[in-house]
Amino acid sequence: MTGARILDRRTLNRAFLERQLLLRRAAMPAEQAIAHLIAMQAQNPFDPYTALWSRLEGFQPGELATLLEERRVVRAVAMMRTTIHLLTADDWLALRPVLQVVQERGFAVGSPFGKQLKGIDVDAVVAAGRALLDEKPRSGNAIGKLLEKQWPGRDVASLGYAVRYLLPLVQVTPRGVWGRSGQPMLATAEHWLGRSVGTDTAPDGMILRYLAAFGPATVMDIQSWCWLTRLGPVVERLRPQLRTFRDEQGRELFDIPEGPIPDPDTPAPVRFFPTYDNLFLSHKDRDRILGDMSDWLVEPDQFNTIFGGGSFTIDGFLAGGWRIERDKRAGRADIVLSPARRLSVWESTAVADEAIGLVAFLAADAADRDARVTLPDAH
Repeated sequence: MTGARILDRRTLNRAFLERQLLLRRAAMPAEQAIAHLIAMQAQNPFDPYTALWSRLEGFQPGELATLLEERRVVRAVAMMRTTIHLLTADDWLALRPVLQVVQERGFAVGSPFGKQLKGIDVDAVVAAGRALLDEKPRSGNAIGKLLEKQWPGRDVASLGYAVRYLLPLVQVTPRGVWGRSGQPMLATAEHWLGRSVGTDTAPDGMILRYLAAFGPATVMDIQSWCWLTRLGPVVERLRPQLRTFRDEQGRELFDIPEGPIPDPDTPAPVRFFPTYDNLFLSHKDRDRILGDMSDWLVEPDQFNTIFGGGSFTIDGFLAGGWRIERDKRAGRADIVLSPARRLSVWESTAVADEAIGLVAFLAADAADRDARVTLPDAH
């Protein structure tokens, strides 16, 4: 650690944005971008479309829709932080066993479902659920109802969630396909991809890829992203392959040797993000993206409650929220912008320009589109 370069918040921000394809839109196929980002949050089925629009030059929704329909990417039910993520099919098959312990812990102690099934053989429940899914894709509720016939009197939702957490599953199309709708139907890897998940549970490769997309980072940052614990010894094992820095608090940061660290004065354009994006949830210390919130008009912990919807950054740091309001009868779509602080004229213009591009992407069928700003009351 002696003599290690100190990276301040702004330098970490620019390194993060560069690796997240946010300092400039990247000219790369969506499949390549998804692989680079490792996994994109997808609780809301269409969130990845907005996330990719902000990152890729000329991105069109049909590109991701085709990848889903061709089964080259999948919406995995339980991955990082036990949430739904979009990954390439190859990455899901390789990474799901690495994160199996996260799902087991999430089911047992991080949810009410494990407690509801105390006293029964959960492995038998999962095996019975697999047998049902070997027949055809089914919804979690349908699985639970069918399992309740074998375990009468047990909570239907908990039976279904045991399978959802503990068995590697994807949500099949048309769920998540642009312009279509569909119930969340679940399928196994064998049924949907004709392949099985891997068997290697070592997290080494995943950690190196995390650093490429999110680094430099502390061990606690890595654990916050994936919810694996006790990764210190793993990072120590990888140390000969890594370079190290310190942050302003003296914490050790790890990075791959070729990870870019741009000049902290590199311009960062306004960018918009969906309701859920790993940009905001993949570090223990999120100052590199939240920035200085001392001039906010609301308390930072009220952000999600007040703004809802998505978020946007100015100069690389979180600066407000947005939502779409549509009047389909009138053929109108408005993007409503809610800055968390007062904006300069230049900032307002930059945010509005990017917002108009986003509403044109999300509501291409609307003949009339506009952006308007609403400021929250000062606290």
